[in-house]
Amino acid sequence: MLEQYEFLNKELFWLFLLIPLAILWYILKYKRQTAELKISSLKGFKVGSSILPKLRHLLFVLRLLALAALIIAIARPRTVDVSSKTKTTKGIDIVMAIDVSASMLAKDLKPNRLEALKNVASEFIKGRPNDRIGLVEYAGEAFTKTPITTDKAIVLRSLGDVRYNRIIESGTAIGMGLATSVNRLKDSKALSKIIILLTDGVNNSGEIDPKIASDLAVEFGIKVYTIGLGTNGMALSPVAVKQNGDFHYSRVQVEIDEELLKEIAEVTNGKYFRATNNKKLAQIYEEINKLEKTEIEEFKFYNYEEKYRPLVLLAGLLLLFEFLLRFTIFRSFV
Repeated sequence: MLEQYEFLNKELFWLFLLIPLAILWYILKYKRQTAELKISSLKGFKVGSSILPKLRHLLFVLRLLALAALIIAIARPRTVDVSSKTKTTKGIDIVMAIDVSASMLAKDLKPNRLEALKNVASEFIKGRPNDRIGLVEYAGEAFTKTPITTDKAIVLRSLGDVRYNRIIESGTAIGMGLATSVNRLKDSKALSKIIILLTDGVNNSGEIDPKIASDLAVEFGIKVYTIGLGTNGMALSPVAVKQNGDFHYSRVQVEIDEELLKEIAEVTNGKYFRATNNKKLAQIYEEINKLEKTEIEEFKFYNYEEKYRPLVLLAGLLLLFEFLLRFTIFRSFV
């Protein structure tokens, strides 16, 4: 509860040192506060008992409480209500083009390439709350999984649904995946437009040449980051389908057209990355996240509410109460 309060003049709390000094003074002067009469014997006097003499210290306690309330009041307690408003001064539109060919089920990344990508990409999406993001899937052909949107829940749900399926034509159409991604961004009004193109193979299908697609990206001012996914050497990959529909795996040489991916990145002023394991893949997305920063302007509004007035009123009431007691009930004792 006290966390919501702040004190404008905290240094005035040193005045609380007056309270122990006042108590010390009161103790030293205690014997002088009441008159004393010494007699040799109480015989012949009626001895009565009254609680009032014992309560006379209440007057001093009331003064101390009033002093404490005044010290807190002049320290200026107040509550602060802080509201903030953010404004995106440089928005970024991002399309993630994901290869969903059968080779993405290879197990050189854990549990496989596609699932490893989805885990890393989901964290990337969560870290871009102010950007619009879309998803494109491609294998032998390409289609838009999710148009660019600010609704990260939709993007994350769509990313979770990304999986290999036999409906899409088999193959790896890098040009088609890139061209579809460009088509999603060409009408964007964002100051920065980027594509993250990921593949684990070579361009072997599709009707659009990857170089033509990269020229289209340049024409529309789109930067392309390319990622080659797969270990160096051999990887346990699906090579056939069993009768029960499951894949038969065998060790296959990893082939990634790195020269093409490097060229696409260079032409579009992007960058090429090679992800050989889960850790490297996560590092790549972290680097892209740092390279593409969204500029955010934040405005904060402070609403102060002074709380010293009730304390001053309390101190006044305590002093008034002490005054009334002194000149009524305790008039004969103080």
